[in-house]
Amino acid sequence: MLWNEPNNLSHWDFGADPGWGRFSQMVRLAGAAVGAERPGLTRVLGGTSPIDAGFLRLLESQGGLAEVDAVAIHGFPLDWNHWQIQEWPARLAEITSAMRLPVWISEVGVSSFGAEEVQEWGLRRTAELLLGKAPRIHWYSLFDLPRAWPATTRHREAEGSSYYRHFYMGLIREDGTPKPALAAFPALAPGLGICQWFHFEDPRLDAGVRWLKDLGVRHLRTGLSWADSFRPGWEAWFDRQMRALEPFEVTVTFCFTPEHRGLKPHHTSPPREPEEYADFCARMVRRYA
Repeated sequence: MLWNEPNNLSHWDFGADPGWGRFSQMVRLAGAAVGAERPGLTRVLGGTSPIDAGFLRLLESQGGLAEVDAVAIHGFPLDWNHWQIQEWPARLAEITSAMRLPVWISEVGVSSFGAEEVQEWGLRRTAELLLGKAPRIHWYSLFDLPRAWPATTRHREAEGSSYYRHFYMGLIREDGTPKPALAAFPALAPGLGICQWFHFEDPRLDAGVRWLKDLGVRHLRTGLSWADSFRPGWEAWFDRQMRALEPFEVTVTFCFTPEHRGLKPHHTSPPREPEEYADFCARMVRRYA
């Protein structure tokens, strides 16, 4: 998967890239590099949030979809989106009717911020509405985000209490105990996969693998950070993570600009040289695919 949420300021600084021309070029180069390295490997455009057919048509008009095999969308109607959960089929249809490519749902989730019972109901209702209607559906996520870690967002000051929903998206609490929704998940797998980001040297990796196996998960989405590839010890961590995840069919998201390689010193910045992102993607595919 090439990048994540390119139409969300939390992941792409489109103030530095008005019109997404740089992004389209970067994804086209990366898709071509991955295709040359491993013909036949499915290349997916990073999931869009919000869901916006106009945005995808804009990318398509400037060649941003020329080297991908699928597009993806993200939706959180009980937490952040301004539409209701029963609208999911219509939101998916909006994109499938606008695109010639298959449409994945690479993140869908419900937080337990208000009540854990709401999350359990939301999981069951999401499955009822979506299972079988997309080639991949990934529930976000397995683990709650630890409160000591920052959420990947640019809007903390503006979000108010909505910011704290980021920390309650998991089926398992920070202390390792299951929420009620966890018990409902095995009946929905393997049709429903999981999206779980593992941070650099994440201590939850081994426990995560055990839980995923116990839940019957077949499809897992995670990430390898281009920015992390400049940290000391990155090869050992990437190797350990990918070795641990071998039992699953893994969608790996390549994301996050190294600060010293961006137009701005931030992980959301367009890179100065888009070929460097393409090279990172090709190297990771060569190493792990």
